[in-house]
Amino acid sequence: MQGTPDCSGHHDAGGSPLSTLPTARLLSLATAVPPYKIDQTAAREAAREIFGSQSAEMARNFERLAPVFTNAGIETRYSSVPLDWYRTPRTWPERNAAFLTSADALLERAARQALDRACLGPRDIAAIVAVSSTGIATPSLDARLMQRLDFSPETQRLPVFGLGCAGGVLGLARAAAWAQSMPGRPVLVLVVELCGLSFRHGDLAKANVVATALFGDGAAAAVVCADPTPNTGPGAAPALRVWGEHTWPDTLDIMGWRVESDGFAVIFSQHIPSLTRTRMRPAADAFLARHGLNFDDFAGVICHPGGTKVIEALGEVFAPHTDGLDDAQTVLRDYGNMSAPTVLFVLERRRGRGITGRHLMTTLGPGFSAGFLVIDL
Repeated sequence: MQGTPDCSGHHDAGGSPLSTLPTARLLSLATAVPPYKIDQTAAREAAREIFGSQSAEMARNFERLAPVFTNAGIETRYSSVPLDWYRTPRTWPERNAAFLTSADALLERAARQALDRACLGPRDIAAIVAVSSTGIATPSLDARLMQRLDFSPETQRLPVFGLGCAGGVLGLARAAAWAQSMPGRPVLVLVVELCGLSFRHGDLAKANVVATALFGDGAAAAVVCADPTPNTGPGAAPALRVWGEHTWPDTLDIMGWRVESDGFAVIFSQHIPSLTRTRMRPAADAFLARHGLNFDDFAGVICHPGGTKVIEALGEVFAPHTDGLDDAQTVLRDYGNMSAPTVLFVLERRRGRGITGRHLMTTLGPGFSAGFLVIDL
């Protein structure tokens, strides 16, 4: 009879003994937005015209929901298509064609910047993690980028679909775990979401109107590498220490996409802020406890700003350890909710302000799941 394997050792989120793993580090980070900047007032008036022109009932129902544009805490966001594009009903093929064109361009721009900032070229990259949930690409976005930049044909690829807003944190986590398995070989993280393309011309459901008031488009790229003998002195690259996630049972209907004949229809539960208040802190505390940490060990938080109500809920959940939520609010104000890349915009802003110390990166996404990552800036 075969012996029973010994599974008693302590492991990190990636499944390797903590004592033998090199530290994964963030060598660079870059963000990119598409060319069309949309003022929130212009977005509201366009939505009013689009819905109001279809029937008197739709016009009345829109006016009932219109305050969400004012209450969203957003002043501007960016779109991969001009505002007039949304005035015409679109088929799913039209939406996805727009997604591929813009996603390719944004990822190339972000990737070039991230590689330049890391003083690397495409041929230095050993693997690519590509995260997106707002369009379909087969061959995947990473393969498409390999046709635009001179990566090695042996570059390993991991396309990830379906993480939604959690994709920024969990994409970094997947890259960090991969980098730890091949020290000294950089991993490129690509994150792009074109949420605005999901706008549905004839859908006055509350979720569609809320999404219209919230969604923006954007992308980010990062280079992660694990080195057995890294520079740990002043100016060292931020360290990605530990990561994890928590998926609550019976919550598949909280957030995600529903497939309709004209494309993806957004699923937003009105219970997201209340679920954040009641469930986020216990999950975060349990994650930290597994790694011998607690909130007193942190200089701040780097959170995905799903919306003003979610930020308010996070402020209550993490109080008094809320330094960093102001940066989340600012990113939401200037860019809207870009889904997965948004938390990386917050991280970029935090670093750009010269903030240092240990931070907890968090986000919520379809599943319904929370993602966690401890980063030392």
